[in-house]
Formats: sequence, C-alpha cells, structure tokens
Amino acid sequence: MIAPVFTACYASEAVKNLLGDSPLRLYPFGMQDDNVIYPYAVWQNISGEPENYLAQRPDADSFTLQIDAYADTPDEVISVAAALRDAIEPHAYITRWGGQELDAETRRYRYSFDVDWIVPR
Repeated sequence: MIAPVFTACYASEAVKNLLGDSPLRLYPFGMQDDNVIYPYAVWQNISGEPENYLAQRPDADSFTLQIDAYADTPDEVISVAAALRDAIEPHAYITRWGGQELDAETRRYRYSFDVDWIVPR
C-alpha cells in the first residue's frame, strides 16, 4: 500500500552521495526532524487506487507520488532531482516536472516532480 520509493532511492549510490547514507535524507512528507540538513527530499502520496477486477482481487496498486527536493543552491537541487529521477525511472514513470523555486519559508531552492508507480501485490 506504499510505493517503494525509499528502497529504490536507497539503492542508488548517486542519491546516497547527495542525501547521505545513515540516514538517507529522503523522508515521507512531514517526517523530517527539526534539525534539517540540506540537501534533502520529501515524498507524499497524491493519489492511488487498487487495480480492481470483477472476477478477482486486485493484483497491483497504482500510486501517484509528489517528490520535492530542497537544497542551498539551484545547481545542488537540480543534481538531487536528477539523481532521484535516475533512481526512480527504472521502476516507475515521471509524469510531471513541477515548480523550481526559492521556497519562501525555508529560503532554500525547491524542485518538484510527480511519479506514477504500479506496485504488484
């Protein structure tokens, strides 16, 4: 019932080089602690549904995730987004390249994108 985004990203050396290894600074939305270390990324489910059939139980679940990377510089946030993209694309589809902005609250750079993921049961 959860897309394996953390597992896919943790398997990537490029992601770990940018977001750390212990812990990997890739958090479910709202779960990063108050001692924020940049760069980091968060993810959240935007939507999802089981692959329903009339004759049997679902054999897969579909998820749409939003991924947001935060960093100190524009180049760093683009590097983090690219590493996350490369780690995720063998398993799922990038469906939207979102905003690239200076976050008003954190005063850090943000890069957002969406992922559609089909997870077999």
